[in-house]
Amino acid sequence: MPFTSPSWVPKLPEIPDSISIDQFMWDENYNRHPLGYSRPPFTCGLTGKAYSALEVKERIDHLARGLAKELGWQPNQRTEWDKVIGVFSVNTIDTLTLAWATHRLGGLQTPANAAYSAEELQYQLRDSGAKCLFTCLPLLEASLQAARAVGLPENRVYILEMPKVATGGQEAPKQYKTVQQLIDEGSKQPRLEPLNWKQGQGKTQCAFLCYSSGTSGLPKGVKISHYNVIANTLQISTYDKPYRDTKIEPRNQSDYIENALGLLPMSHIYGLVVICHASVYRGDGVVVLPKFEFKSFLQAIQNYKINTLYLVPPIIILMTKNKNVMDQFDLSSVQGIFTGAAPLGQETADDLQKLYPDWSIRQGYGLTETSTVVCSTSGQDIWFGSSGSLLPGITVKLMSIEGVEITGYDQPGELVVNSPSVVMGYLNKPEADKETFQDGWMRTGDEAVIRVAPSGHEHVFIVDRIKELIKVKGLQVAPAELEAHLLTHPSVADCAVIPVPDERAGEVPKAFVVKSTSVGLEESDRMVAREIAKHVEEHKARHKWLKGGVEFIDVIPKSPSGKILRRLLRDKEREVRRAKGAKL
Repeated sequence: MPFTSPSWVPKLPEIPDSISIDQFMWDENYNRHPLGYSRPPFTCGLTGKAYSALEVKERIDHLARGLAKELGWQPNQRTEWDKVIGVFSVNTIDTLTLAWATHRLGGLQTPANAAYSAEELQYQLRDSGAKCLFTCLPLLEASLQAARAVGLPENRVYILEMPKVATGGQEAPKQYKTVQQLIDEGSKQPRLEPLNWKQGQGKTQCAFLCYSSGTSGLPKGVKISHYNVIANTLQISTYDKPYRDTKIEPRNQSDYIENALGLLPMSHIYGLVVICHASVYRGDGVVVLPKFEFKSFLQAIQNYKINTLYLVPPIIILMTKNKNVMDQFDLSSVQGIFTGAAPLGQETADDLQKLYPDWSIRQGYGLTETSTVVCSTSGQDIWFGSSGSLLPGITVKLMSIEGVEITGYDQPGELVVNSPSVVMGYLNKPEADKETFQDGWMRTGDEAVIRVAPSGHEHVFIVDRIKELIKVKGLQVAPAELEAHLLTHPSVADCAVIPVPDERAGEVPKAFVVKSTSVGLEESDRMVAREIAKHVEEHKARHKWLKGGVEFIDVIPKSPSGKILRRLLRDKEREVRRAKGAKL
């Protein structure tokens, strides 16, 4: 029996399949919040610079004209693969303006992780076939190095402006055109002809080529259609509407709108769709920060009265351990947080709720391959540890390792998803397509269980990556479960758990731990490690004990979205064991 949305979830409206994302986002005929009553879509969290919704719509139009003149592109000529724009930048207030201008021309954008090295960027530019590259001043040198390596001329590198406070007062070198210059040039150009798409073209035309790193191998280009993004934007806004409606005061006839935090990378699918597209479509404002700095993050909340914090678990853990710093700022505007990209442990959620009892703590789950959200916590049905209920229009199945469908509750299996937001596939990776996308279903590679909440509604719990589960004498151990528990120990600032070989059990868990500053210099590592191991033994079943040991390291390797890169720790462990001649 496949699982679907709870009965309280409104029905998903019809998803238009013959329009581009920019038309959907900026044409009020598609039920977006009225432009004149929307908040400024993007506000710089460092300087307060912002453009109104009507101004952003005009900037998109002018930038599209400027790009058409600069690059020789026209809306209805050639395919999107002839009009690929690479973006390698931290967040700016014009990042999405550039994306929507690209779509206006019938092109596609491939956003690269701002933490990439020049070599990693080079791979994405070559693999995607990017025709030009937009970057920012702090990343200019790496961008030029990658551009030269793939044969992009220097006059095809452009600058997304940042506030001087974020660049140390530096300005972009004069030889590189900026987005603002292209907008100014475009304002003097004739209007572009409308996109002329046939029925269903939105489902087959790529809008974003986002790269998914997975757990091994080179990143894969994920082909996300216009229809996929439009579908998930509608799924999110439809699902959240009942809860948002509860915030409307009876005397206020306009829909509720808010300020949201735009800290997470706009190159990541979470930031791109959940924060940018869904928020702007609903009329919300996004307060943009280029990178995470704890005090500037708190200052932005105070200055711009941010209501919803879109976060990842590492930031939440930092918040729970630094209440004294949090208390220095006025956070009274915050109504709640939403976390994704990696699981949030129940213990961490409990810790945060104790500090801020009035905050609504919500969690979601999704992938690049599902063009983001599959399930999400409703503000009216919160259950810590859960990733919430399924969004409208989404059906999931749980499949056992043997390929048998699991139809009951509390039985783990691989989560398989059917949704209008499931992407077209991978770029030039037919074998990966065959493995992941099967008969309209997307295999997530994540183990999940369905449970019934105290409210009576079905919730999805993500247990772990199937390939990362630890098998101890035939029993499965989820690293995320142990990591969440370890973080409750006062000596643990951060941690990761991986499997290591064991002659008797096959595999056993090993913890890599970053010690808390509360650990005194006089305390021996052996003693602290024993206390941590005992903490697990007192609360967890024997097969979950840290028989592989506890090792202290300076930092846990993570992706920018907060996912633990256990692969790097496993590689390190193999090297150590190889050097010792131990069993691999």
